[in-house]
Amino acid sequence: MPFRDRTHAGQELGLRLAEWAGSGDLIDVLVLALPPGGVPVASEVARALHAPLDVLIAGEISTPIRPETPIGAVVADDPPLYDRQSLAMMHLSEDRLGDVVVQERNELHRLEYLYRGRRPPPSISGRTVVLVDDGLTTGLTATAALRFLRRHGPARLVLAVPVGSARTVPAMRGECDNVVCLEQPPGLHAVGEWYEDYGRVPDTQIARTLHAFHATA
Repeated sequence: MPFRDRTHAGQELGLRLAEWAGSGDLIDVLVLALPPGGVPVASEVARALHAPLDVLIAGEISTPIRPETPIGAVVADDPPLYDRQSLAMMHLSEDRLGDVVVQERNELHRLEYLYRGRRPPPSISGRTVVLVDDGLTTGLTATAALRFLRRHGPARLVLAVPVGSARTVPAMRGECDNVVCLEQPPGLHAVGEWYEDYGRVPDTQIARTLHAFHATA
């Protein structure tokens, strides 16, 4: 059954995670959202867990010929992660995408300042980090984000999404300690299929959400 919107999805996901947290298994939790769509979901998760909220900004790499088809993802200054099969099908090499990666990194830095201002990123080492997005299709962006986070030494790394591809979710279990996914429909082609309202999340809304959480911290 589709979710009404991202807020509804976040509330349902938050309930599932709060039940788990009640066992005492989740300690010193930090909720990180993958913007833009993950922020309204993650804000509800953070409320349910009484945990701080921040963002981890990941960018999708695509080509001008097929901008709607991501072939890679990049987080911070980490090396890009590519879908090798897509590169081969498009007869592309990493070297030919260098300018695209530079542009995407610049956009990541711009968004980080827009969302967080001069506030430093949160500490990850030794904490339970719950990475939240509004859904999983290929899992490329989530994989890049999880690998970045793993290198920063969390005590436990959890990926939490309301909906994910039945093929992708099992593959993600090798990238983190736990995956929480409420719905795994077969043949999921687009995350928006599982939302009645899947409108764009404006940057201003993301900045306001983060400010509200940090103002009450």
